[in-house]
Amino acid sequence: MNKKNLFPPLKEQMDLIKRGTSEIIPEEELVQKLEKSIKENKPLNIKLGCDPTRPDLHLGHSVVLRKLAQFQQLGHTAILIIGDFTGMIGDPSGRNSSRPPLSFAESRENGKSYFEQASKILDREKTRIVYNSEWLGKMTFEDVIKLASKYTVARMLERDDFTKRYKGGVPISMHEVLYPLAQAMDSVAIQSDVELGGTDQKFNLLVGRDIQREFGMQPQVILTLPLLIGTDGVEKMSKSLDNYIGINETSKDIYGKTLSISDDMIYTYFELTTDIPNEELKTIKQNLTDKNINPRDIKRSLARKLVEMYHSKESAIEAETEFDNIFVKKGLPDEVKEYIVDPNKKEMEIVDLIVEVGFAPSKGEARRLVQQGGVTIDGEKIGNVKEVVRLDKTMILKVGKRNFIKIIGN
Repeated sequence: MNKKNLFPPLKEQMDLIKRGTSEIIPEEELVQKLEKSIKENKPLNIKLGCDPTRPDLHLGHSVVLRKLAQFQQLGHTAILIIGDFTGMIGDPSGRNSSRPPLSFAESRENGKSYFEQASKILDREKTRIVYNSEWLGKMTFEDVIKLASKYTVARMLERDDFTKRYKGGVPISMHEVLYPLAQAMDSVAIQSDVELGGTDQKFNLLVGRDIQREFGMQPQVILTLPLLIGTDGVEKMSKSLDNYIGINETSKDIYGKTLSISDDMIYTYFELTTDIPNEELKTIKQNLTDKNINPRDIKRSLARKLVEMYHSKESAIEAETEFDNIFVKKGLPDEVKEYIVDPNKKEMEIVDLIVEVGFAPSKGEARRLVQQGGVTIDGEKIGNVKEVVRLDKTMILKVGKRNFIKIIGN
Protein backbone atom coordinates (compact mmCIF):
# COMPACT_ATOMS: atom_id res chain seq x y z
CA MET A 1 0.00 0.00 0.00
CA ASN A 2 1.22 3.50 -0.76
CA LYS A 3 2.12 4.98 2.60
CA LYS A 4 1.11 8.47 1.49
CA ASN A 5 -2.49 7.32 1.20
CA LEU A 6 -2.93 6.13 4.79
CA PHE A 7 -4.17 9.54 5.98
CA PRO A 8 -6.56 11.93 4.21
CA PRO A 9 -5.15 15.24 2.93
CA LEU A 10 -4.63 18.02 5.49
CA LYS A 11 -7.60 20.11 4.36
CA GLU A 12 -9.97 17.16 4.53
CA GLN A 13 -8.80 16.38 8.05
CA MET A 14 -9.10 19.98 9.24
CA ASP A 15 -12.59 20.35 7.77
CA LEU A 16 -13.83 17.38 9.78
CA ILE A 17 -11.92 18.31 12.95
CA LYS A 18 -13.29 21.88 12.92
CA ARG A 19 -16.92 20.82 12.61
CA GLY A 20 -18.76 21.79 15.79
CA THR A 21 -15.50 22.69 17.57
CA SER A 22 -15.35 25.65 19.96
CA GLU A 23 -11.61 26.24 20.08
CA ILE A 24 -8.37 24.73 18.80
CA ILE A 25 -5.42 25.92 20.91
CA PRO A 26 -3.27 26.66 19.02
CA GLU A 27 -4.57 25.81 15.56
CA GLU A 28 -1.23 26.29 13.85
CA GLU A 29 0.31 23.60 16.06
CA LEU A 30 -2.44 21.16 15.10
CA VAL A 31 -1.71 21.84 11.42
CA GLN A 32 1.98 21.14 12.06
CA LYS A 33 1.22 17.92 13.92
CA LEU A 34 -1.07 16.71 11.14
CA GLU A 35 1.46 17.59 8.44
CA LYS A 36 4.15 15.64 10.32
CA SER A 37 1.73 12.74 10.81
CA ILE A 38 1.04 12.57 7.08
CA LYS A 39 4.71 12.90 6.17
CA GLU A 40 5.91 10.24 8.64
CA ASN A 41 2.85 8.04 8.15
CA LYS A 42 2.36 8.01 11.92
CA PRO A 43 -1.00 8.50 13.71
CA LEU A 44 -1.43 11.12 16.42
CA ASN A 45 -2.37 10.16 19.97
CA ILE A 46 -5.80 11.67 20.62
CA LYS A 47 -6.71 11.76 24.31
CA LEU A 48 -10.11 11.88 25.94
CA GLY A 49 -10.28 11.54 29.69
CA CYS A 50 -13.46 10.69 31.53
CA ASP A 51 -14.17 10.49 35.22
CA PRO A 52 -17.08 8.03 35.36
CA THR A 53 -18.97 9.76 38.16
CA ARG A 54 -22.19 8.52 36.56
CA PRO A 55 -22.46 5.26 34.65
CA ASP A 56 -25.09 6.48 32.17
CA LEU A 57 -24.11 8.44 29.06
CA HIS A 58 -26.34 10.96 27.30
CA LEU A 59 -26.14 13.03 24.12
CA GLY A 60 -24.11 15.66 25.98
CA HIS A 61 -21.35 13.10 26.47
CA SER A 62 -21.67 12.01 22.84
CA VAL A 63 -20.48 15.39 21.52
CA VAL A 64 -16.85 14.87 22.56
CA LEU A 65 -17.02 11.11 21.95
CA ARG A 66 -18.11 11.75 18.36
CA LYS A 67 -15.13 14.05 17.87
CA LEU A 68 -12.84 11.29 19.14
CA ALA A 69 -14.54 8.91 16.68
CA GLN A 70 -13.89 11.38 13.86
CA PHE A 71 -10.18 11.33 14.66
CA GLN A 72 -10.40 7.53 14.49
CA GLN A 73 -11.97 7.80 11.03
CA LEU A 74 -9.03 9.95 9.97
CA GLY A 75 -6.63 7.19 11.00
CA HIS A 76 -5.41 8.49 14.36
CA THR A 77 -5.17 6.61 17.66
CA ALA A 78 -8.09 7.18 20.02
CA ILE A 79 -7.05 6.84 23.66
CA LEU A 80 -9.86 6.78 26.19
CA ILE A 81 -8.58 7.34 29.72
CA ILE A 82 -10.91 6.05 32.39
CA GLY A 83 -10.26 8.18 35.47
CA ASP A 84 -10.63 5.48 38.07
CA PHE A 85 -7.98 7.27 40.17
CA THR A 86 -9.03 10.89 39.51
CA GLY A 87 -12.64 9.83 40.08
CA MET A 88 -11.66 9.37 43.70
CA ILE A 89 -10.72 13.08 43.76
CA GLY A 90 -13.76 14.47 41.96
CA ASP A 91 -13.41 16.98 39.13
CA PRO A 92 -14.37 20.48 40.38
CA SER A 93 -14.71 21.93 36.85
CA GLY A 94 -17.65 24.29 36.52
CA ARG A 95 -18.84 23.63 40.05
CA ASN A 96 -19.42 26.02 42.93
CA SER A 97 -18.66 23.35 45.51
CA SER A 98 -16.51 20.26 45.78
CA ARG A 99 -17.74 17.11 44.06
CA PRO A 100 -18.20 14.02 46.23
CA PRO A 101 -15.43 11.52 45.45
CA LEU A 102 -16.09 7.94 44.41
CA SER A 103 -14.54 4.80 45.83
CA PHE A 104 -12.03 2.98 43.64
CA ALA A 105 -14.50 0.13 43.14
CA GLU A 106 -17.26 2.56 42.06
CA SER A 107 -14.89 4.27 39.62
CA ARG A 108 -13.89 0.95 38.07
CA GLU A 109 -17.47 -0.31 37.79
CA ASN A 110 -18.71 2.94 36.25
CA GLY A 111 -15.72 2.93 33.91
CA LYS A 112 -16.71 -0.45 32.47
CA SER A 113 -20.26 0.77 31.90
CA TYR A 114 -18.94 3.98 30.33
CA PHE A 115 -16.89 2.09 27.75
CA GLU A 116 -19.73 -0.29 26.91
CA GLN A 117 -21.93 2.70 26.06
CA ALA A 118 -19.13 4.70 24.40
CA SER A 119 -18.63 1.73 22.07
CA LYS A 120 -21.90 2.71 20.39
CA ILE A 121 -19.96 5.70 19.06
CA LEU A 122 -16.31 4.63 19.00
CA ASP A 123 -14.74 1.77 17.06
CA ARG A 124 -14.28 -0.67 19.92
CA GLU A 125 -11.47 -2.58 18.21
CA LYS A 126 -9.47 0.57 17.44
CA THR A 127 -9.90 2.32 20.79
CA ARG A 128 -7.10 2.10 23.32
CA ILE A 129 -8.52 1.96 26.86
CA VAL A 130 -6.33 2.84 29.83
CA TYR A 131 -7.00 3.48 33.53
CA ASN A 132 -5.07 6.34 35.09
CA SER A 133 -4.58 4.42 38.33
CA GLU A 134 -1.90 2.57 36.35
CA TRP A 135 0.46 5.56 36.72
CA LEU A 136 -1.14 7.85 39.31
CA GLY A 137 -1.51 5.01 41.79
CA LYS A 138 2.25 4.37 41.65
CA MET A 139 3.30 7.94 42.43
CA THR A 140 4.98 8.46 45.80
CA PHE A 141 4.44 11.51 47.98
CA GLU A 142 7.83 12.74 46.79
CA ASP A 143 6.58 12.46 43.20
CA VAL A 144 3.48 14.49 44.07
CA ILE A 145 5.57 17.23 45.72
CA LYS A 146 7.83 17.44 42.67
CA LEU A 147 4.79 17.63 40.39
CA ALA A 148 3.16 20.33 42.54
CA SER A 149 6.36 22.38 42.38
CA LYS A 150 5.88 22.75 38.63
CA TYR A 151 2.74 24.90 38.99
CA THR A 152 1.90 27.97 41.07
CA VAL A 153 -1.05 28.72 43.33
CA ALA A 154 -1.60 31.99 41.47
CA ARG A 155 -1.98 30.16 38.17
CA MET A 156 -4.33 27.64 39.74
CA LEU A 157 -6.55 30.43 41.12
CA GLU A 158 -6.94 31.86 37.61
CA ARG A 159 -9.41 29.08 37.04
CA ASP A 160 -12.94 30.56 36.96
CA ASP A 161 -14.64 28.22 39.39
CA PHE A 162 -11.77 28.46 41.89
CA THR A 163 -11.76 32.27 41.59
CA LYS A 164 -15.49 32.51 42.29
CA ARG A 165 -15.32 30.14 45.24
CA TYR A 166 -12.24 31.88 46.69
CA LYS A 167 -13.84 35.33 46.44
CA GLY A 168 -17.12 33.99 47.79
CA GLY A 169 -15.50 32.37 50.78
CA VAL A 170 -16.44 28.87 49.62
CA PRO A 171 -13.82 26.32 50.70
CA ILE A 172 -11.40 24.87 48.14
CA SER A 173 -9.81 21.63 49.29
CA MET A 174 -6.19 20.87 48.43
CA HIS A 175 -7.17 17.65 46.68
CA GLU A 176 -9.19 19.72 44.20
CA VAL A 177 -6.14 21.84 43.43
CA LEU A 178 -4.25 18.63 42.67
CA TYR A 179 -6.91 17.45 40.21
CA PRO A 180 -5.68 19.44 37.16
CA LEU A 181 -2.13 18.24 37.85
CA ALA A 182 -3.30 14.63 38.01
CA GLN A 183 -5.14 15.06 34.70
CA ALA A 184 -2.01 16.64 33.24
CA MET A 185 0.00 13.56 34.22
CA ASP A 186 -2.39 11.52 32.09
CA SER A 187 -1.21 13.55 29.08
CA VAL A 188 2.41 12.92 30.03
CA ALA A 189 1.84 9.18 30.55
CA ILE A 190 0.28 8.54 27.14
CA GLN A 191 2.28 11.23 25.27
CA SER A 192 -0.87 12.96 24.12
CA ASP A 193 -0.72 14.94 20.87
CA VAL A 194 -4.27 16.29 21.06
CA GLU A 195 -6.63 16.37 24.04
CA LEU A 196 -10.39 16.75 23.70
CA GLY A 197 -12.82 18.13 26.24
CA GLY A 198 -15.85 20.32 26.85
CA THR A 199 -15.41 24.08 27.13
CA ASP A 200 -15.60 23.68 30.92
CA GLN A 201 -12.40 21.59 30.76
CA LYS A 202 -10.29 24.27 29.05
CA PHE A 203 -8.23 25.14 32.13
CA ASN A 204 -7.42 21.51 32.93
CA LEU A 205 -6.40 20.83 29.34
CA LEU A 206 -4.11 23.85 29.28
CA VAL A 207 -2.42 22.68 32.49
CA GLY A 208 -1.66 19.48 30.57
CA ARG A 209 0.23 21.52 27.97
CA ASP A 210 2.31 23.23 30.67
CA ILE A 211 3.17 20.02 32.51
CA GLN A 212 4.13 18.24 29.29
CA ARG A 213 6.63 21.06 28.63
CA GLU A 214 8.01 20.60 32.14
CA PHE A 215 8.68 16.96 31.26
CA GLY A 216 10.45 17.94 28.04
CA MET A 217 7.61 16.89 25.74
CA GLN A 218 5.96 18.63 22.81
CA PRO A 219 2.76 20.09 24.31
CA GLN A 220 -0.59 18.71 23.25
CA VAL A 221 -3.03 20.74 21.19
CA ILE A 222 -6.29 21.55 22.98
CA LEU A 223 -9.60 21.00 21.23
CA THR A 224 -12.74 22.06 23.10
CA LEU A 225 -16.35 21.21 22.24
CA PRO A 226 -19.56 23.07 23.19
CA LEU A 227 -21.64 21.91 26.14
CA LEU A 228 -24.93 20.62 24.73
CA ILE A 229 -28.03 22.37 26.07
CA GLY A 230 -30.58 19.93 27.41
CA THR A 231 -34.23 19.38 26.55
CA ASP A 232 -35.24 22.28 28.83
CA GLY A 233 -33.53 24.70 26.44
CA VAL A 234 -31.70 26.40 29.32
CA GLU A 235 -29.14 24.32 31.20
CA LYS A 236 -26.44 22.02 29.85
CA MET A 237 -27.63 18.44 29.46
CA SER A 238 -27.47 16.64 32.79
CA LYS A 239 -29.10 13.61 34.31
CA SER A 240 -29.45 15.39 37.64
CA LEU A 241 -31.49 18.14 35.94
CA ASP A 242 -33.61 15.54 34.11
CA ASN A 243 -33.08 17.36 30.80
CA TYR A 244 -31.13 14.56 29.14
CA ILE A 245 -31.52 12.08 26.28
CA GLY A 246 -29.66 8.91 27.21
CA ILE A 247 -27.89 6.96 24.47
CA ASN A 248 -28.97 3.73 26.18
CA GLU A 249 -32.63 4.71 26.37
CA THR A 250 -35.36 3.01 24.40
CA SER A 251 -36.06 4.12 20.85
CA LYS A 252 -39.43 5.46 22.05
CA ASP A 253 -37.82 7.62 24.73
CA ILE A 254 -35.09 8.95 22.45
CA TYR A 255 -37.68 9.86 19.82
CA GLY A 256 -40.12 11.49 22.25
CA LYS A 257 -37.48 13.42 24.19
CA THR A 258 -35.92 14.75 20.99
CA LEU A 259 -39.25 16.23 19.96
CA SER A 260 -39.29 18.18 23.23
CA ILE A 261 -36.16 20.25 22.45
CA SER A 262 -36.67 23.90 21.53
CA ASP A 263 -36.76 24.79 17.83
CA ASP A 264 -33.68 27.01 18.15
CA MET A 265 -31.62 23.97 19.20
CA ILE A 266 -32.49 21.80 16.18
CA TYR A 267 -29.49 22.82 14.07
CA THR A 268 -27.08 22.51 17.01
CA TYR A 269 -28.26 18.98 17.75
CA PHE A 270 -27.86 17.99 14.09
CA GLU A 271 -24.33 19.46 14.03
CA LEU A 272 -23.06 18.11 17.36
CA THR A 273 -24.88 14.82 17.86
CA THR A 274 -25.13 13.35 14.34
CA ASP A 275 -22.71 12.61 11.53
CA ILE A 276 -24.80 13.90 8.64
CA PRO A 277 -22.70 15.48 5.85
CA ASN A 278 -21.93 19.21 5.96
CA GLU A 279 -23.92 19.82 2.78
CA GLU A 280 -26.99 18.35 4.44
CA LEU A 281 -26.33 20.57 7.47
CA LYS A 282 -26.40 23.63 5.21
CA THR A 283 -29.76 22.54 3.81
CA ILE A 284 -31.16 22.11 7.32
CA LYS A 285 -30.00 25.60 8.28
CA GLN A 286 -31.72 27.03 5.20
CA ASN A 287 -34.92 25.08 5.84
CA LEU A 288 -35.09 26.36 9.42
CA THR A 289 -35.34 29.91 8.07
CA ASP A 290 -37.97 28.99 5.48
CA LYS A 291 -41.40 30.22 6.63
CA ASN A 292 -43.06 27.54 4.51
CA ILE A 293 -41.38 24.68 6.39
CA ASN A 294 -42.56 23.80 9.87
CA PRO A 295 -39.52 23.29 12.15
CA ARG A 296 -41.35 20.40 13.82
CA ASP A 297 -40.99 18.41 10.60
CA ILE A 298 -37.22 18.96 10.73
CA LYS A 299 -37.24 18.01 14.40
CA ARG A 300 -38.98 14.75 13.57
CA SER A 301 -36.21 13.92 11.09
CA LEU A 302 -33.68 14.62 13.85
CA ALA A 303 -35.54 12.28 16.20
CA ARG A 304 -35.56 9.56 13.54
CA LYS A 305 -31.85 10.04 12.90
CA LEU A 306 -30.92 9.73 16.58
CA VAL A 307 -32.99 6.58 17.05
CA GLU A 308 -31.43 5.14 13.90
CA MET A 309 -27.93 5.87 15.26
CA TYR A 310 -28.43 4.19 18.62
CA HIS A 311 -30.90 1.49 17.55
CA SER A 312 -31.81 0.94 13.88
CA LYS A 313 -33.79 2.35 10.94
CA GLU A 314 -36.60 -0.06 11.73
CA SER A 315 -36.68 1.13 15.34
CA ALA A 316 -36.86 4.75 14.17
CA ILE A 317 -39.89 4.03 11.99
CA GLU A 318 -41.57 2.08 14.80
CA ALA A 319 -40.87 4.84 17.34
CA GLU A 320 -42.36 7.51 15.09
CA THR A 321 -45.42 5.38 14.31
CA GLU A 322 -45.98 4.63 17.98
CA PHE A 323 -45.56 8.30 18.88
CA ASP A 324 -48.12 9.35 16.29
CA ASN A 325 -50.56 6.67 17.38
CA ILE A 326 -50.36 7.64 21.04
CA PHE A 327 -49.93 11.39 20.97
CA VAL A 328 -51.32 12.54 17.65
CA LYS A 329 -54.09 10.13 16.68
CA LYS A 330 -55.17 8.95 20.12
CA GLY A 331 -55.66 10.30 23.60
CA LEU A 332 -58.13 12.94 22.47
CA PRO A 333 -61.70 13.32 23.74
CA ASP A 334 -64.51 12.52 21.30
CA GLU A 335 -65.33 16.16 20.93
CA VAL A 336 -62.62 18.80 20.88
CA LYS A 337 -63.52 22.48 20.93
CA GLU A 338 -62.15 24.55 18.07
CA TYR A 339 -60.55 27.95 18.12
CA ILE A 340 -60.27 29.90 14.88
CA VAL A 341 -57.17 32.06 14.76
CA ASP A 342 -57.44 35.72 13.84
CA PRO A 343 -56.35 35.84 10.16
CA ASN A 344 -54.09 38.79 10.99
CA LYS A 345 -52.08 36.77 13.49
CA LYS A 346 -49.28 34.73 11.99
CA GLU A 347 -47.63 33.59 15.24
CA MET A 348 -47.99 33.90 19.01
CA GLU A 349 -45.90 33.13 22.04
CA ILE A 350 -47.16 29.98 23.76
CA VAL A 351 -48.13 31.80 26.98
CA ASP A 352 -50.24 34.28 25.01
CA LEU A 353 -51.93 31.44 23.14
CA ILE A 354 -52.80 29.62 26.37
CA VAL A 355 -54.39 32.78 27.79
CA GLU A 356 -56.09 33.55 24.45
CA VAL A 357 -57.95 30.22 24.36
CA GLY A 358 -58.95 30.54 28.03
CA PHE A 359 -56.77 27.78 29.53
CA ALA A 360 -55.08 30.18 31.98
CA PRO A 361 -56.30 33.38 33.66
CA SER A 362 -52.95 35.14 33.32
CA LYS A 363 -49.58 34.97 31.63
CA GLY A 364 -47.98 34.10 34.95
CA GLU A 365 -50.22 31.05 35.31
CA ALA A 366 -49.57 30.11 31.67
CA ARG A 367 -45.80 30.25 32.28
CA ARG A 368 -46.19 28.01 35.31
CA LEU A 369 -48.09 25.44 33.25
CA VAL A 370 -45.35 25.44 30.59
CA GLN A 371 -42.57 25.15 33.20
CA GLN A 372 -44.34 22.21 34.82
CA GLY A 373 -44.29 20.35 31.50
CA GLY A 374 -48.06 20.28 31.12
CA VAL A 375 -48.31 21.91 27.69
CA THR A 376 -48.07 20.07 24.35
CA ILE A 377 -48.83 20.83 20.71
CA ASP A 378 -49.63 17.77 18.61
CA GLY A 379 -48.17 15.66 21.38
CA GLU A 380 -44.85 17.52 21.53
CA LYS A 381 -44.04 19.02 24.92
CA ILE A 382 -43.41 22.75 24.98
CA GLY A 383 -40.73 23.44 27.58
CA ASN A 384 -39.73 26.99 26.65
CA VAL A 385 -41.97 29.79 27.97
CA LYS A 386 -40.72 31.96 25.08
CA GLU A 387 -41.71 29.37 22.45
CA VAL A 388 -43.25 31.07 19.41
CA VAL A 389 -46.09 29.08 17.81
CA ARG A 390 -46.67 29.55 14.12
CA LEU A 391 -50.37 29.69 13.29
CA ASP A 392 -50.22 28.47 9.70
CA LYS A 393 -51.79 25.06 10.27
CA THR A 394 -54.35 23.21 12.36
CA MET A 395 -52.98 21.77 15.60
CA ILE A 396 -54.09 20.28 18.91
CA LEU A 397 -53.14 22.29 22.00
CA LYS A 398 -53.26 20.36 25.27
CA VAL A 399 -52.85 22.08 28.62
CA GLY A 400 -52.82 19.89 31.71
CA LYS A 401 -54.45 16.46 31.59
CA ARG A 402 -57.92 17.32 30.28
CA ASN A 403 -57.83 20.65 28.42
CA PHE A 404 -57.75 20.09 24.67
CA ILE A 405 -58.49 22.55 21.89
CA LYS A 406 -58.10 22.42 18.13
CA ILE A 407 -56.39 25.54 16.83
CA ILE A 408 -57.63 26.23 13.30
CA GLY A 409 -54.68 27.90 11.57
CA ASN A 410 -54.86 30.45 8.81
